[in-house]
Formats: sequence, structure tokens, C-alpha cells
Amino acid sequence: MKLRFDYNNMMEDAIGKEGVKPSAFVKNAARIAAARKSVLDNRGKGWQEWCELPFAPADEIDELIAYCGGIGKKAESFVVLGIGGSALGPLSVASSLLHLRHNELPKEKRKAPKLYVEDNIDPERMASLLDVLDLKTAYFNVITKSGETSETLSQFLILYSALKEELGLEEAKKHIIVTTTIGKGTLYDVAVAEGFKVYGVGKGVGGRFSVLSPVGLVAFAALGLDVKAMLAGAAAQAQAAEEQDVLKNPALLTAFLQVEAMGKGKNISVLMPYADSLKYMADFYCQLWAESLGKATDLNGKTVHVGQTPAKSLGVTDQHSQVQLYTEGPFDKVVTFLAVDEFRTTVVISDDKSVDACDFLKGRTLNELINAERRATEFALKKADRMNYTIYLPEVTEETVGELLMYFMYQTAFAGALLNIDTFNQPGVEEGKKATFAMLGRGGYEAKLQEVNAAVHKKEYIIG
Repeated sequence: MKLRFDYNNMMEDAIGKEGVKPSAFVKNAARIAAARKSVLDNRGKGWQEWCELPFAPADEIDELIAYCGGIGKKAESFVVLGIGGSALGPLSVASSLLHLRHNELPKEKRKAPKLYVEDNIDPERMASLLDVLDLKTAYFNVITKSGETSETLSQFLILYSALKEELGLEEAKKHIIVTTTIGKGTLYDVAVAEGFKVYGVGKGVGGRFSVLSPVGLVAFAALGLDVKAMLAGAAAQAQAAEEQDVLKNPALLTAFLQVEAMGKGKNISVLMPYADSLKYMADFYCQLWAESLGKATDLNGKTVHVGQTPAKSLGVTDQHSQVQLYTEGPFDKVVTFLAVDEFRTTVVISDDKSVDACDFLKGRTLNELINAERRATEFALKKADRMNYTIYLPEVTEETVGELLMYFMYQTAFAGALLNIDTFNQPGVEEGKKATFAMLGRGGYEAKLQEVNAAVHKKEYIIG
């Protein structure tokens, strides 16, 4: 395990009554052990197939790397069509590991196709994508685990039609890779009929837990990222999650501290990366935490309405837009910092003698400055008795990113077990999907359409 976890500022020793008493670990030992056992006993079973993703068979990984890597070598653009975990996983990882201005680099410096992650159906966005793509050199990964996601299917229909018009049927087929559940769903049926290359997602791998499956790995291989190092990092964190001693198990420890924080009214969890490369990791975390923990009932059928609202905040940008609220507003937040020890480059601040000002900055580096600002924000929160902890990445690499992804997934699973909820369902999301099908006239949803149409919108509550 390469990541380090500093949870000092979650504890009563540092922030007084707002923190957790050290004795809480002993007092809740049985509860913590039960949560650990619940998660570990179900690894690889049901909706916890994601636990086994770091240990995928070597021949499967080698084939994926060879095929998708070959696509990447001839593609000018690689486009991910998906929504939710099908988009946020690939986006968060690729943004972490590629050059921060990857798509703007000239081809000879880029060494990988441009990446576009299309996770919305705004018509202007689709039109703009078609404006910038050369379909002759663009390849598409169509991702929907269920094979029924309306947004992704609509994107596929538009772009496959454009490809056929531009390239002809047989060549167009070569530009599509499908990632879905094998043997199930509309997209799988279409893929088989059309002869697309297909990668499978395990039936027990939910979308928000799927980044280390072909949902993410197809794009990572096409972009030339080190897939095996990423899986090795994830495996290291999976092994750390087995640790019986909660004080040596970062995912279990921080899950417990977050649940204790919820009990103290801290109903907002802020993820604050202090590195632009990790900016979209906050988006990945927000979906994982929100969809997994926001539940109306517990496993006993009791109405509980639990959950902790995730929020994203980028250091140092949001020191100037959000931190005022975090330090002096309500005591309802936990801030998790993502820190990087060694950035991939060093930028020195000019020691310009002609500028008679800013001497404290001259000759320093932006590396020193950004980490000083992170420590200063941590100090300000601590001084104001606000809960916060820091996750340190020695560097942002495939290995540490893989480890971070697996940490977030295990932390979420442990938190759900501590809350006694079904971490892996999403009934609130499914209700919206069914209503969409009904409004678009899909067969079998006639009763749902009647229910939607019966919803009353009083005219006196409408302006304009």
C-alpha cells in the first residue's frame, strides 16, 4: 500500500467535542468487526463482484490490452459514450494520468488519441462533438451495463448512423466497441447482430463500482495507460481492506469515522483534491457515495433516510469560493483532502530582481506553494474545530490511482454495512428511468405513463 492516511483532525484530541473520542473504536469494536465481516464475506458474490476485478485472469487482461491498444495506435479520437459510472470512472482516471491539456497537444506530442467522454444528451453538445470529430479516425466505446440506458442508446444511434454514412457499413462496424452485460439487454443484442467487438461487465458489478472492469479498462488500454499497474495498486488496497485491526485498515477506519460524523450532524462530505490531475476523482467519489449511501430504508425495512451529501471542491481554486463556508458556516461537513507528495513536474517561481515585491515567493516553486496552501487550509479547519482528514498519494501514477479507486469503493461498502443499508441498489434512480421510458412511449410502461400524467402541477404555482 502506497497511500497514507492522516485522520488526526477527525479526533477529539485535535478538534475537541466536534471530533471522535479515541475510545469510540473500542466501544464500537463489535459493530466495526461485523461491518468488516459482512463486506469481506460477500467478496465476489452478488453485487460485490467488483471486489475481484483487480484479480482478473491475466489472459483476459492481455487480450484487452492488445486489442484496445491496437485501436489506440490508429485512432485520432477515442470517444466514450456512457453516463454515470460508465463515464465518471473513465473520465476520472484518464484525467488523472494524461497530460492536463491532452487534447490540445499536437499529435506528435500526444502519443495517444484525443479523448472525449460524452455523458450528457444536450443536443448542442452532440452537434459540437460531430463538428470536431473526423469519423474516419474516431473510435467509439458504447457503455451501458444494462444495455437499456436511454441516453447512451440515443448517442449510439446518432453516431453509428453518421459512421455508416461516412464510412460504409462494414468499416463503420470496426469503429465500435461495446461494453455491456453479456447475453442481456438491447445493446448486447444489437452488438451481436452488427458484429461489434464486445467486452462484458459482470452481472454483479454495478455501474458506480465498474471502473476497473472493461468499463474503464477499454479506454485506458486505448490511451496507452498501464492497466496492469493500475490493477496491482487496486489489489494492494483490496488486501489492506482485509486487515482485522481497524486502525490498520484505512477504508474501514475512515468509513467508521464518516458514519460517526453523520451521527454528529455532519451530513456533507467534501472531497478536496489539491491537484488538477485529481479534479475529476471528486466526481467519481460523489456518485459512489451518493448513490450507495442515500437510502430510505435499512436492511430491516425501517425508514431511516440516511446518507451524506457529497460535494466537490478543488484546491486551491475553491479556497477562494467555498472555504469561508467550511470554516465559519454550519458544523455539518467533513472535508477529505487529496494531497500529492511529488508532482510530475516542478515549476520555479521567477526570482526577478526588477520586480520589487513578492520576495517571499521568488525562487520558490509552485509545488511548495500548493502544498503550503493545502496545509494552511487544513490548519484553518482544525483551528475552527472542523472535521477533516488527508489522503496522501506519493505520486499520481497508475498504481496509486488504482489504489485510490479501490479505497473509495471499499470505504463506501464498509460505510453501508455500518449504516445497515443496501449499499448496492439504487431505487431512486430506477424510478426516474421508468418514467423516462413511459414518456417516450416504450412498450410495457403504459401504467407508469398514467401515473406520470396524473401528477398535478397547479397553475397558481407557476410564474410566466
